[in-house]
Amino acid sequence: MSSALLVIAFFLAFALFVGIRAKGGRTMNLEQWSVGGRGFGTVLVFLLMAGESFSTTIFLGASGWAYSKGPPVFYILAYGCLAYLLGYWILPRVWRYATAHKLVSFSDYFASKYDSRALGVLVSLVAVLGMASLLIIQLRGLGIIVSEASYGSISEPVAVWGGALAMVCYILVSGIHGSASIAIFKDILIVSLAVFLGVYLPLHYYGGFGAMFQAIETAHPGFLQMPAEGLNLSWYNSTILLTMLGYFLYPHVFISVYSASSAKAVRRNAVVMPIYQLVIAFMFLVGFAAILKVPGLEGADSDLALLRLAKQTFDPWFIGVIGGAGILTALVPGSTILLSASTLIAKNVYQQGFAPHATERQITLIAKSVLPLFGLAAVYFVLRGGATFVALALFASSLLTQLFPSFFFSLLPRQFGNKYAAFAGILAGGSVLGHLTLSGKGLAAWLPGWPAVHSLNAGLVALAVNLAVFVIVGALTRNRTMMPAAQAVSS
Repeated sequence: MSSALLVIAFFLAFALFVGIRAKGGRTMNLEQWSVGGRGFGTVLVFLLMAGESFSTTIFLGASGWAYSKGPPVFYILAYGCLAYLLGYWILPRVWRYATAHKLVSFSDYFASKYDSRALGVLVSLVAVLGMASLLIIQLRGLGIIVSEASYGSISEPVAVWGGALAMVCYILVSGIHGSASIAIFKDILIVSLAVFLGVYLPLHYYGGFGAMFQAIETAHPGFLQMPAEGLNLSWYNSTILLTMLGYFLYPHVFISVYSASSAKAVRRNAVVMPIYQLVIAFMFLVGFAAILKVPGLEGADSDLALLRLAKQTFDPWFIGVIGGAGILTALVPGSTILLSASTLIAKNVYQQGFAPHATERQITLIAKSVLPLFGLAAVYFVLRGGATFVALALFASSLLTQLFPSFFFSLLPRQFGNKYAAFAGILAGGSVLGHLTLSGKGLAAWLPGWPAVHSLNAGLVALAVNLAVFVIVGALTRNRTMMPAAQAVSS
């Protein structure tokens, strides 16, 4: 057994142990299991949200896109900082409303705000589709990391099954406490590794950062410039705007706000989070360093850039450490996705759609029963193969951002719109996004005489349609089932 394999096995066992032990002596009712009894301080809320900021999308996908796409990858750095600025103002409102109304799932917010159980079901379906894509990213990333870091001793399918089983085990026992406990160790390790790799690899292979970029430009002229077509400035700016608006509509990030002990803890977290974005820049440097040293990676294989370069640089035991860190980056967000998905299926699909009088104990039982089934479905799609991490993340973000107009108008002191407007907007935006994504033709087929808009992110176009439909339907149905004034959230 290689030293890399031993280190990887240790990290997985350690994560499972910490996750299960996190239950402590707590009684895991629905509120304690799903949102930690609303007792997390600034540090734990930060670590849970950072789990999404530094998931396998960043660990492998950011370096992979820097390797294959070049400058367009910097959209990842930009949208996060803008999202945290937005979060500083809106998330404390969400926390106050969720606490006052004892909300435990993502869809609870929309169902309560618009006084519509049916809307809660619709939002749940959108959220489940988005979270399924995000969970596929984490499990697929975990499989690649373990297989590569173990030098092929463990196959990707075996690693995926092992990771999914570990997530299910500790979440069933400890709920969100398990994810938060593992996140403490994960963040310390991943930040240290990201900074080290981002500095050491360019210096080791090129002698400096400037020399690295000069060598890339010499070997691939124009690669370090923003493309004129495809992922050009129009795509770049529209994608930043889209992902910024939808960042906190990732259900597992949204309910992290519920777990905070106070609105002040939420606001402090928004202040600190932009610092974490700086760490992502080091992963870009790893991807750029791999361009000339690990040539020939194409398509989804570009996500292997970091691991392939590390394997030809470091001893096996250190590759095991990198692999172990990669496992933790998948487990933390992956487990919170599982928790969020199972909670909203039980609370908002089962209870609000079929059993409005179900007890909390019954809902908790349903959630815990759904959790392994959702994980099993994600494993199935992972093993079928798929697109790159960033492509999957962009689809999930585009889909979840279709909830933004309904969310935004719910925050206004005098809320505009109602459940009819929310329904119509979400369905319209989702339909446009589905057509543009599945047809593969994009805006060129719709507006052939407008080449300037062909590169716009399809999700932003769908969002514009969504917003227009929401406003029109909201105006036409203004006197029907408006939200009670008492449900407005004070700032």
